Amino acid sequence: MQMESLKAPLTALLLISAFHLSPVYANFYNDTFCNWGYQNSKVWGDGDNLALVLDRASGSGIQTKNKFLFGSIEMQIKLVSGNSAGTVTAYYMSSTGDAHDEIDFEFLGNVSGQPYTIHTNVFVGGIGNKEQQFYPWFDPTSDFHNYTIHWNPSLIAWFVDGIPIRVFRNYESIGLPYPNSQAMTAYSSLWNADNWATRGGLVKIDWSCAPFVARYRGMKLRACNWYGPKNTQYCWMNTPANWWSSPENSRLSYAQIGKMEWVQSNYMIYDYCKDVYRFHGEIPAECYQQQQ
Repeated sequence: MQMESLKAPLTALLLISAFHLSPVYANFYNDTFCNWGYQNSKVWGDGDNLALVLDRASGSGIQTKNKFLFGSIEMQIKLVSGNSAGTVTAYYMSSTGDAHDEIDFEFLGNVSGQPYTIHTNVFVGGIGNKEQQFYPWFDPTSDFHNYTIHWNPSLIAWFVDGIPIRVFRNYESIGLPYPNSQAMTAYSSLWNADNWATRGGLVKIDWSCAPFVARYRGMKLRACNWYGPKNTQYCWMNTPANWWSSPENSRLSYAQIGKMEWVQSNYMIYDYCKDVYRFHGEIPAECYQQQQ
């Protein structure tokens, strides 16, 4: 009798948590919409494939219909090939407003034969300035590669083809801000950023190479749907359904740490934590913590 009395609330809790989960395999028709440059976006293959286009008239972008609070957002992307200088393919999560939170992947184009730059950043309460940049160790234009944003109450991790390239940890316990209270929408766009993207804006877009096309497939929204403040607690719960909050997903394994150190040792080209000139001889407090 006692066991039966425990089963009912446990089953209800699992069902509630499952209700707030997004489907693992998402669909561009059903789960996103074009938020600008509609004429320069195309979805095909039952909603499994997407192309965003940039030409002289416009770029283009999409966003998810739902907002999320914690989980993993995955996308396979084949970046603009050839001379992509001045273009940016952005793939990120963000809330809205001046005090928004944001987690960024941005892919900065380059002239033919020169590598893309993988640009990452975090905004908390509208304040960013936490950039790390990398060269890819592969050609991101010849095939699709998996880019994943993993976000939970303990950390944010950026993965490329399953390899973590960066981690941003939660140090709220010592008064440092962390994005964990604002639900975010997932976005992607292709746009003209030749005022800054390539060599600080020195290299402009060669419009004779247009149209520029970024291709997408394999979107997975393994995240907690957020419908309003009343369901925030469900996204925080440490339940089997909320796998992202489990202890094993709140830190990297030793193998993952080794892979991240390999990437950062060989392919990192900028780290805000080491830019002492930018911060007038000091490093941000979270950088000091991560050195401990």
